[in-house]
Amino acid sequence: MERMVKLYTRQNEKTLKQLERDGRIINHRIYVQMHLGDIAPLFMESYDWFTKEAAKRLQKPADVHAPIWCSISKENCLKPIPGTVVYVLEVPESQIIYFDDVKWDYVLNRIYLPDDEEDAAAYKEHLKEIGVQNGFEFFVGRYKGMYPEEVAKIRESWKRAFRIDNWTIFNVCGNIWEIKKEWVKKIVHPGEEIPE
Repeated sequence: MERMVKLYTRQNEKTLKQLERDGRIINHRIYVQMHLGDIAPLFMESYDWFTKEAAKRLQKPADVHAPIWCSISKENCLKPIPGTVVYVLEVPESQIIYFDDVKWDYVLNRIYLPDDEEDAAAYKEHLKEIGVQNGFEFFVGRYKGMYPEEVAKIRESWKRAFRIDNWTIFNVCGNIWEIKKEWVKKIVHPGEEIPE
């Protein structure tokens, strides 16, 4: 029998209706945009990249447009606040896409994700050699469109976000494509404690 993994995710309370009506919760791109608000235009490219890459690792249902972010521990899960609930889930391990949340910041900031400290130093030297002071500006800013090979190199480096080098409850997240009703073990409302 497949190993079940406990995951925790805070979602808008409106998802309760979707779960009741459809027997599952799925994410749409517009939900991600609404959640991000004013900063959505800056980050949607990164979220779209993540969705595409995650789908290479675990087949995405056709009606799903974005993964559902989950914590692997109650300690690192966002607590329920008004308008939200936390779902405590037990998910088959084969349905989870693990990634390193610390490395995800490189993707969000659209910068090179080094393989290790030696690679980080080599990349810093490389930037100096090509006369670039700031690696943040290949996607937006003064270097946009000038270095397509650098953009390709940066995008390729982001795949390392799916490699877990240091497994802790604070840096590892587990994304899923959907929340099935049978995976929901508890729904935690604001003011309630998240159980183990």
